[in-house]
Order: sequence, then C-alpha cells, then structure tokens
Amino acid sequence: MFELHDRVAIVTGSGSKKGIGRTIALSLAKQGAAVVVADLNLEGIEDTVNVIKEAGGRALGVELNVTSKESNEAMVEKVLQTYGRIDILVNNAGISQKVTVEDMTLEDMTRVFSVNMFGLFLCTQAVLETMRKQKFGRIISLSSVSAKRGGGVFGGAHYSASKAAVLGFSKNLAREVAQDGITVNCVAPGLINTDIWKALPEDQAKAVIGGIPMGRPGETEEIASTIAFLASPEASYITGEEIDINGGSHMD
Repeated sequence: MFELHDRVAIVTGSGSKKGIGRTIALSLAKQGAAVVVADLNLEGIEDTVNVIKEAGGRALGVELNVTSKESNEAMVEKVLQTYGRIDILVNNAGISQKVTVEDMTLEDMTRVFSVNMFGLFLCTQAVLETMRKQKFGRIISLSSVSAKRGGGVFGGAHYSASKAAVLGFSKNLAREVAQDGITVNCVAPGLINTDIWKALPEDQAKAVIGGIPMGRPGETEEIASTIAFLASPEASYITGEEIDINGGSHMD
C-alpha cells in the first residue's frame, strides 16, 4: 500500500499481544520498514519480533522505559548501531486509569503524565538529532478522542489532559522541525476493539456503542493503516495535524 522500504521505524509500547502498538509494528513491517519493537515487556517484545520475522519482515527488539532519558538514549544508540538511521517514530506507549477527579491523587496524575506526555517528549527528543541530520523524519503520536471531547470510556481527567497535551506539543514541534524535512502528526483513536473493551459488562458496552454513529468499535488495523499512511511519502505535505479515528463519536 505505502512504500516504506529502506525506512527504519520505532514503535513504542508494541510488545502487548492485543494492543494497538503490535498491529502498528506489523503494518509498518508489511510495508517494508525495519521495525524496532520498543517496550518494557521483554516477553512481548520477543513475541512481536518473531511474528514480524515469520511474516518475512525485519525487526529489532529493544527494552525501553519511555520515562527514562537514559533508556531512550540507549535505544537510539542501539538502533543507529544496527540500522544506521531512524526515519519513523510512533509514540504509542501509554497508560490509563479510570478515576474521578475527587478521588485522584497527585501521584495518579504524575504517573499518567510521566508515561503519556513526559515519556513521549523524551523519546521524541532522543530521535530529533538523527532526523535533523538526515533531513527526513516522520513522528506520529497517539492522542485520544478523550483529549478532544473531555473524557471517554476508560480514562480519567488526567488521561484526557495528558492526551490533550500530546496534541499541543506535536503542533508546536511540527513548526520547529518542518524546515528539516520532518513531519509531526497525531492520530486520535476512539473506542478500539482491544481486551479492555471486551472486558466491559454488556450493559456498559451497549451504552458506549450507542454513542458511536457507526455502531461498532474500531479495529487496531484501522489505526495502523492510518499511521502507515502518515509515515509514507504520500503524506509528505501533512504536518501539525491530528486525524480522528472514532466512528463518528466526535466530529470537529
């Protein structure tokens, strides 16, 4: 679909078997990219790498704690030693927590922001020097419909706020690096068919689906294909944008 041969892509949070990150990694590998599977879950890393290689793709597993500057820098060094370049960064790693503002603690807020925003910042910062030197880069970050409509199904206000911060950060960065051949964009998924969704009680699931004009959750492949497009030459004149993928549950 999209030509990504000779490109090297890092996908954070891509170790979970049922998560969006793994599908993104598989999609980019299918388009020809060498994919760096970056996660804290060593077993998940190995499994994702094996699935990619069994399908004829190229993959490298790297243990990554996105909240650590040292861990991000070590990952970049390993990728450069292996492939010599970094073309695509997909900031997918994230956490959520369903809690009211009244019951939320400062530790809750700090923990969610540490991964969803500060970790994204550290990982992005770590690849920028390489992308600037190459005069090429694609940075794609996952926000959420919760960032735009003020909450959703699973996350609290701290989750919504962290994902809104991703949008503002990405738009500013897009302006800073546009002259270096680097594009910066976001996707904002709505309800996606993952294990979290499947665990909802039937009455809650029906209520959620009732708020989606298309009448169904999205599939991880529908997120991954959009990201593959944003990483491709076909999207070379798109930067500073967010693409909503939510079945119509939120429309700008």
